[in-house]
Amino acid sequence: MDKAQEKLILDIMRRHKAMTLATVRPDGFPQATTVVYANEGFDLYFCCDAASQKAKNLRKCDKVSAAIDRYTNDWNKLRALSLGGHAQLLKGKRDREHACAVLVKKLPEMADYSPSDPAMAFVRIRPSVISVLDYTQGFGHTDLVRIKAD
Repeated sequence: MDKAQEKLILDIMRRHKAMTLATVRPDGFPQATTVVYANEGFDLYFCCDAASQKAKNLRKCDKVSAAIDRYTNDWNKLRALSLGGHAQLLKGKRDREHACAVLVKKLPEMADYSPSDPAMAFVRIRPSVISVLDYTQGFGHTDLVRIKAD
């Protein structure tokens, strides 16, 4: 990935607050839901009800896909991300506190949520591949970027 691609990906992640997240249901079908997120580098964090279907799905299969976008009437200005990766339900106190801090920094309204609340699931997504849609370079233009694991 070159510096321009990295900058564009991080800019899109920074500007948006919601993503459509797809998890794998027990019956094998994908389940898409909207979650609010914050990122730290390429890592994406969100929280949800620990008893939610998406949390249950992640306990069975950590594979996820997500889309980060915003509709525009001028398709020549469309810039969006589609990604695939692995999600981790964070269990340790330090990891949950870190996720909460990242979320609160971007989404101050989340300050009332406690990382120690067992009813909350804090999740980190590590993308493996990101498809960058950039129609400013022509209709349908995409670049596939592989993210190296740490």
